[in-house]
Amino acid sequence: MSLVRLKIKGISYSQTQNGAYALILNEVEGDRKLPIVIGAFEAQSIAIALEKEIKPPRPLTHDLFKNFSDRFDIVVKQVIIHKLVDGVFYSSIICEREKVEEIIDARTSDAIALALRFDAPIFTYKTILDKAGIFLKFSSKDKEEDNDDSIVVDEILQEGETVEIESDAGGGYREMTVEELHKELDKAVANEDYEKAAKLRDEISKRN
Repeated sequence: MSLVRLKIKGISYSQTQNGAYALILNEVEGDRKLPIVIGAFEAQSIAIALEKEIKPPRPLTHDLFKNFSDRFDIVVKQVIIHKLVDGVFYSSIICEREKVEEIIDARTSDAIALALRFDAPIFTYKTILDKAGIFLKFSSKDKEEDNDDSIVVDEILQEGETVEIESDAGGGYREMTVEELHKELDKAVANEDYEKAAKLRDEISKRN
């Protein structure tokens, strides 16, 4: 079966499912998106890995795994989303130590959080993308306002249920100045409130 390389397009949070986030993966050579529902902790960990400027005062679980692996010369070579059963994605982490390759089963959210920290590529099989890949809709208003082509998700079907994703997660910070946003960002990181920190970084990025 042929592999398709994916990249992370964005993370949005659900208006209808408390604590649920949607991680959007995009095929590198195509327009299909692979939406994966993940938990709040994993969403924060992935967001922090994407936002290089956010430095937690203490290592998160995935950072600890990276430090542990570095100490013992373990390298994550790639991540493969290899199975989809009843709406649940299953993944494998391909590791290497002293030229010996090992395959470790992992939750997809954990696997992707680690792939980001190791700069490892993410793949899935074409059959999975054919089954679960979708073309997400964009509103014309957001296309005009958003020059970095961020995703606005109208709806995602997951196990037969509609999960609506909010397009403007940082709306509460619109009235703040950039200086105030940076101060709030420093406070959020110091308090280890990484969900708030990620939203503040998104708002700051929009201003730049």
